[in-house]
Amino acid sequence: MSKLWGGRFTKQTNRLVEQYTASISFDKLLAEEDVQGSLAHVSMLGKCGILPEEDVEKIKEGLHTVLGQIRRGELEYSIENEDIHMNIEKQLIDEIGPIGGKLHTGRSRNDQVATDMHLYLRKRVVEFVGLLHDLQEALLEQARANQETILPGYTHLQRAQPILFAHHLMAYVSMFQRDIERLQDSYRRINVLPLGAGALAGTTFPIDRHYVAEQLHFDSVYENSLDAVSDRDFIIEFLADASILMMHLSRLSEELVLWSSTEFRFVELDDAFCTGSSIMPQKKNPDVPELVRGKTGRVYGNLMGLLTVLKSLPLAYNKDMQEDKEGMFDTVETLQGALKLFAPMIATMKVNREQMRDAVNKDFSNATDIADFLANKGMPFRQAHEVIGKTVLYCIQNNKFLLDLKLEEFKQFSSMFDESIYDVLQPEAVVNARNVYGGTASCQVTAAVVRAETRLAATADWVVEYTEKSK
Repeated sequence: MSKLWGGRFTKQTNRLVEQYTASISFDKLLAEEDVQGSLAHVSMLGKCGILPEEDVEKIKEGLHTVLGQIRRGELEYSIENEDIHMNIEKQLIDEIGPIGGKLHTGRSRNDQVATDMHLYLRKRVVEFVGLLHDLQEALLEQARANQETILPGYTHLQRAQPILFAHHLMAYVSMFQRDIERLQDSYRRINVLPLGAGALAGTTFPIDRHYVAEQLHFDSVYENSLDAVSDRDFIIEFLADASILMMHLSRLSEELVLWSSTEFRFVELDDAFCTGSSIMPQKKNPDVPELVRGKTGRVYGNLMGLLTVLKSLPLAYNKDMQEDKEGMFDTVETLQGALKLFAPMIATMKVNREQMRDAVNKDFSNATDIADFLANKGMPFRQAHEVIGKTVLYCIQNNKFLLDLKLEEFKQFSSMFDESIYDVLQPEAVVNARNVYGGTASCQVTAAVVRAETRLAATADWVVEYTEKSK
């Protein structure tokens, strides 16, 4: 079949070349955005007197017909038409005749595809902020329900100091808040219109780029036509933000895998988010967090892939840049799957408070507080540190924990010990002694939850506002 761009050519494109260079197998995901951009573009052509109004109305009518076919899954895509732009333009021409060919006046596929990706990605960013809001809400619900639950805090995966389970969960609320803020900030750079830059140098037609930006709810337009068609920073930034987000999800996944093991038994994931074994009937496998942990690598790979594609490209557009889409689409799909599962998985997670408390009672995570106790009585901290190290060694050698020791046993290490040491060593006392901003004391965690609830409400408002702007 004859190509829409084939006037200069004397031979048909080799079939293998068509198959190798076609992008329709994946960029068909941009179909609705392509029509959305075309509707704004043709409206501008009419406003500027570049096309007569009757042509504009006919093209709009045809585009709405094609859009309906897309949404109903009726549009048949062809690799002969290479990409989503040519497939839609060919379908438009089939619907309304040669007048459909006027749609491409004053634009190139180079600025057209860039516009499609800006439209696509800004919707996804708003979606992900909404999904992160839901995940934070689930974490906050668990935190509120576990503000008295104590578990060991870890460094080097060794028990370090007791903390509130709510405090631990709030650490992830903070991580995901930064992810939200990164995505919200990236929206400003995504929401810039490239359309009107043409192939690379602009266009000879008297177009109004700012009118198109207004129609599509873009905040601004690219100032330089070369930059407009060659910029993929906004995709790289999204992939970087997604990589950090997946890293946070992977860290939480690792803890869920550990906590739900027989060795820890701190939590139990709901059956709806686990699978069994084909041979071992007793198994309950945490497949969701394991797979999220595994899929983190592919998101990292998509970021590195696009950075590598772009690292040596001269201005402006090059066919290499067709490789910008599959990794972006894959990352979007990966994030959608992970975030949609994580919120309900956290919300339905059962917390084994007794097991967590038992773990705290059978470790030495309160040892630092004895050193602080002695330091407060005037002993230099380094000396106190050595005293407690010897006390812990004594406990290990005698199969005891610190609260098991009698006062006489404490005094063999320092005469400064008195009966108040038993109050100091209680897990609740250890936790509440950390009464500093950001600490694990109950009152500090309560205040952190209240602050997070305020931010959560602001995020919800942002999602509502920017969902409307991104339509």
